[in-house]
Amino acid sequence: MVETRELKLDIERIGTVSAILTQPDRARACYVLAHGAGADMRHAFMEKVAAGLASRGIATFRFNFPYMEKKLGRPDQPAVAHAAIRAAVEEAARLCPGLKLVAGGKSFGGRMTSQAQSKAPLPGVKGLAFLGFPLHADKKPSSERAEHLAGITIPMLFLQGTRDGLADLGHLRPVIASLGTKAKLHEVEGGDHSFAVLKKSGRSNDEALTEVLDVLAAWIDESVSA
Repeated sequence: MVETRELKLDIERIGTVSAILTQPDRARACYVLAHGAGADMRHAFMEKVAAGLASRGIATFRFNFPYMEKKLGRPDQPAVAHAAIRAAVEEAARLCPGLKLVAGGKSFGGRMTSQAQSKAPLPGVKGLAFLGFPLHADKKPSSERAEHLAGITIPMLFLQGTRDGLADLGHLRPVIASLGTKAKLHEVEGGDHSFAVLKKSGRSNDEALTEVLDVLAAWIDESVSA
């Protein structure tokens, strides 16, 4: 049995945005799932992640960033995005007392979550999981966007497609290696920034996403403290 609740999230001094809590019976964790820069919390990818994690006993708390709620084209400034993430974490903790709390999300949402955590720990969050960390602009390899990760002390999971144009593995692997045992990289063979695979790979996009969600659920169980 899975309960889905449509909610409103109040962000102090900024405004109110839409949110969704997807919670299975006997959930053992909750993942605060922030969307990417170009699509909101209801995008098919986000829906599939929420449904897939629910089937694995993990709740998700999704929310819109303010710019997406207002249907503006440009993402919020980092300070606004960080405030939204902090509000979402606080609300998820209130709605899911006693559950392991993990935060992160898709691309932009994951990077904003890591930035927020590096500035001041997100209360109650025991791990960060990134669904395609955007290490650099498309096909412009660099690692400057990862500099803040060194200041994070909780476990981190990086789920990355090997064809991801926003995360050249030649740059990402050394970054994660430098973070030591607190960081883990899982490479999805043939996956792009959203883990979509080519037909010639012999498997479907849904099969690739199943791999992602299996790894994420196992990591939450094995690496994230209650």
